[in-house]
Amino acid sequence: MYVGRDMTELSMTSKKEWKDSELQYFHHSLQQMVPYLNAEGQTIHREIIKEIEARGGMRRQEADYTHGTKISYD
Repeated sequence: MYVGRDMTELSMTSKKEWKDSELQYFHHSLQQMVPYLNAEGQTIHREIIKEIEARGGMRRQEADYTHGTKISYD
């Protein structure tokens, strides 16, 4: 379950100020809806992807003894 700021608040905040969990959650959510997004939604999704890449990408692609492979949003 996602616990954090909603898109209304985040839309008024620079992507650089978003938490990693917010970027990951909204990237995952928008990725599920890509075929249905209008131009504005596609732009927001692209900006989120660019910010994730600027931060070095999403980490924890492999499991270890303390973490699983699933990204936790909260």
